[in-house]
Amino acid sequence: MPSNRNYDFLIKLLLIGDSGVGKSCCLLRFSEDSFTPSFITTIGIDFKIRTIELDGKRVKLQIWDTAGQERFRTITTAYYRGAMGILLVYDVTDERSFSNIRTWFQNVEQHATEGVNKILIGNKCDWEDKRVISQEQGQALADELGIPFLEVSAKSNINIDKAFYSLAADIKKRLIDNSKNDPAAPSGVNVGDKNDVGTGKCC
Repeated sequence: MPSNRNYDFLIKLLLIGDSGVGKSCCLLRFSEDSFTPSFITTIGIDFKIRTIELDGKRVKLQIWDTAGQERFRTITTAYYRGAMGILLVYDVTDERSFSNIRTWFQNVEQHATEGVNKILIGNKCDWEDKRVISQEQGQALADELGIPFLEVSAKSNINIDKAFYSLAADIKKRLIDNSKNDPAAPSGVNVGDKNDVGTGKCC
């Protein structure tokens, strides 16, 4: 076991949702605290890393950004199983992206590891003049799916950190609880360690 690792937990997260809802912008805001309105559409898979502190523990987040287009769906689903947490993202100004969340959720249920943590994210909440999905509708869908819900804005930096931190905290708690319930199970601090990668992109 390497002793020079600079984190206590390695957590892999996955952003999914229709193309154009702002997944890449959410990731860029969280990982680099920046925003660009002319973000190039993700081709295949990309990821970024940010290390945060939770309850005195260093948590390394490896966050995978997926393409929303149908032609990349097979590539995307291959990454579901390795994810420990999934952010389902829709655009509050795009009714279709909201309606498609149920399909994305079904994909998660079909392909992801059982017990994976999930959160519903409504992006572009600062676009009140263009909003077509109310916060109440978002909350109702989250309640139906049995997952947490937050509205965010990558552009205005509203609730972005909160979304990632809350999901990471839920995962960390689950890992600790699982290790307590099953002492023979691998420790949560080692989750994903042997699969840790150093490259920034994978297509």
